[in-house]
Amino acid sequence: MQTLHQYLFIPMACSSSVESYQSPYQILLTAASLIPISHYFYGFLFICLVFLYNFLEIHIIQDLFTGFRGQPVCLTFNSCSDVYQEVVSKCRILHGRYLTTPWLSSPHIQTAFLSLFDWRPAFHYRRQLFHLSDGGTIALDWLMSSNVPEASLQSKDTITKDDKTPIVVVIPGLTSDSAHAVSFLCTFKFCNPRFAIISSGQSGQNVSQYVKHCAFKMAKCGWNVVVSNHRGLGGISITSDCFYNAGWTEDIRKVIDHLHHRFPEAPLFVVGTSIGANVLVKYLGEDGINSPIAGAAAICSPWDLLICDRFINRRAVQKFYNKALTFGLKGYAQLHQLVLSRLADWEGILKSRSVRDFDNYATRVLGKFETVDAYYRHSSSSTFVGNVMVPLLCISALDDPVCTREAIPWDECRANKNIVLATTRHGGHLAYYQGITAKSLWWVGAVHEFFSVLHSSSLIRRKKEAQMQSHHLISPPESSIDQGPYLNITEDGMVAAVADEQTNIEEENTEPMIQSDKNKGVISETQGSDRVMGERTHLTDKSPQHPGQDVNDIIIPKRRYMDQLSRHSRKSIWLLAYIAIVTTWPLVGPALTLFFKKRFRNVLAGISRTAPR
Repeated sequence: MQTLHQYLFIPMACSSSVESYQSPYQILLTAASLIPISHYFYGFLFICLVFLYNFLEIHIIQDLFTGFRGQPVCLTFNSCSDVYQEVVSKCRILHGRYLTTPWLSSPHIQTAFLSLFDWRPAFHYRRQLFHLSDGGTIALDWLMSSNVPEASLQSKDTITKDDKTPIVVVIPGLTSDSAHAVSFLCTFKFCNPRFAIISSGQSGQNVSQYVKHCAFKMAKCGWNVVVSNHRGLGGISITSDCFYNAGWTEDIRKVIDHLHHRFPEAPLFVVGTSIGANVLVKYLGEDGINSPIAGAAAICSPWDLLICDRFINRRAVQKFYNKALTFGLKGYAQLHQLVLSRLADWEGILKSRSVRDFDNYATRVLGKFETVDAYYRHSSSSTFVGNVMVPLLCISALDDPVCTREAIPWDECRANKNIVLATTRHGGHLAYYQGITAKSLWWVGAVHEFFSVLHSSSLIRRKKEAQMQSHHLISPPESSIDQGPYLNITEDGMVAAVADEQTNIEEENTEPMIQSDKNKGVISETQGSDRVMGERTHLTDKSPQHPGQDVNDIIIPKRRYMDQLSRHSRKSIWLLAYIAIVTTWPLVGPALTLFFKKRFRNVLAGISRTAPR
């Protein structure tokens, strides 16, 4: 009877509890209405800040936790590298730490600041027009140490043929130039229509701050600097049907040969930035030991254009850079519409929405490539790293928003004894601002220190001796750089002799400004940018075997390498065995434990039965 009463009472209690029940959402809404609106605003602002902090890859909190000491520079090099032992080991900057300007603690903010704000040194170039054999024109902008008031070593206002002052050649990036504020202290006469010094005032607003920072730093320390602008840039019109691209090395080859012929006593150093770095490394790999360069530096190189093309289309922030680069390329095309509209797909150029589209409608067509990917593969410098025979410093930032770290050829750089790769955790694309005022770029100081130590080392002397030996092996004794003819080797194996033309350029007072010989080249219409015009020979890429060389000198090193390889193989086998044991132990361990326990019990049982009582 009592149980029946309980069952009758339960529905009545449940009905009363349902009436008093309130939805949890209603409770949440009631609680939310009690929170002040200002707190919602603060919360929304905090979420936006967290989003921007991660979206822009800001790292000021990490820098704060490290006490604003910066991150160490990571160096990748061959253990037997003379470049590291004799040069880089003495560079204080490369063995130090890099700290980004605190209020620019983001690769995107640094890169944008480099493009938008004009915090560059104030000076004026001297312009030299360099005319190529195909009718093209390149603007060479000179900055002498005498034109920099703060220069530590004042040099002459002219360059003579026997001048031994080092010359630094700067190769700008994509659609970048010397920020052509060009002026001349005097007017020059010229007698050769293929080479001229012109007088010009300030023009243009195209700002390449990193180029001016680099030129100013080198000239301030007593060196002469020349910026080799790409075709159609620096305020110069396109005067031929040939355009530059990311793998076009003929122009820089001709410029370097021209400078070497005119100033044979002056050591040549080259700095390439972004696409200019890709062109530089590709050129060094193509020419090998034949390059007259004493040292080089590649800053923020894309290395592999195909990987970088995929990278700038991956995330929203990278797509922004893609749009910005496309805008610059279309602006470049607008400057030379008369020529491009005749040679390329002008309607497609105007409709381009990405760098790949522009390359498809313009660069691929001008370079005679079948596809855009074929152009990217052909022009990438990563495949030429192993052939570099010149001391080369490569600097890349791991947070570069344009040239991804995925394209860096780590193993190839480590295998080449002439290359030292310096990577930093931060730095952006060509920015590397440092100091609280952000008035200097870290990589500029690192490159200058590398060149200075290299210039005073014995590597340059040994390189000159090797070049002289190779020159005597492949050339007759009476030939020289300033005397023609020299050989141009074309793709079909034909050899053409090209005569030299001597030129003299004088000032109004007949004092020579630049004196030397100008050689003419023949540019063949070959596919893409890989032109073989001007290459001396490929025979010297390999060291010649002397008649008295013993066969054991070749066999013994190979045998030593095979022994090292076998030792590494044994170590790898033991490492794989260790990994297999560790990964399978959670499954095999309990099974082995049960197995041995049963075996142990059986053994104990057998012993107890056989034991005498």
